[in-house]
Amino acid sequence: MIHQFIFAGPKPGLAASAFQSYWVNFHAVDYASKIKQIRRYLVVTRLPPAAKGTLPFFEGVAEIWLANDEEQIASLQSPEFLLGARADEPRWAAFWQTLGLDTDPEGFTDKTLEGQPLPEFVKAYFLLKRRPGTDLEGFKALLRQDHAAKAAGLAALQRSMIGFARQGLYALGEPLFDAVEAWSFEDGPQGREALGRHLEERLGPSAGQWLDLGHAYSWAGREHWIIRPGQREPA
Repeated sequence: MIHQFIFAGPKPGLAASAFQSYWVNFHAVDYASKIKQIRRYLVVTRLPPAAKGTLPFFEGVAEIWLANDEEQIASLQSPEFLLGARADEPRWAAFWQTLGLDTDPEGFTDKTLEGQPLPEFVKAYFLLKRRPGTDLEGFKALLRQDHAAKAAGLAALQRSMIGFARQGLYALGEPLFDAVEAWSFEDGPQGREALGRHLEERLGPSAGQWLDLGHAYSWAGREHWIIRPGQREPA
């Protein structure tokens, strides 16, 4: 399954709160969710603290799951995308600054109960680039090990995963990032405290042994499920 991340911000003159509300309550429901090939759809709206790094003013991210390459192509050629979601973008988003990354997901932690309604969590994102000179497969191995070790030490953690940039993105050069990490915590005092602490600690000096810390960014938000797991899965 393809796990796509789309980070976006408001068009000039639109407040962040209005941008987030439109995305969650109108664009996602009236346009994006109508694209039949999208299997799951999650919008995460940015929370304080501010993002670490100098990325553009992203105020939200969509996580989109597609079954395979054929369905992704079909989604981009569909009238629901071309005449719906794409046509709606200029009304609310600075689409020329949007950052998209197609990834192959690897799940590491999931404490949610199968068959139970999926809670909406607060979430930390880390956009990561390997240190220059680091072999890509070696970087992936190090990130897997480090991710698993960090997850084991976070009692409040509910879900975590890594999305590695898809191999095709390296065909003509380098993608902007090699991986996106996502860490979900309960939306309560303890979960938010753990979220903030993890945002502070995740990109510490020791990570510089294998990460390009000059091109590593963190970001926090709150989940809003539009198409939940199990609602529209491949046959």
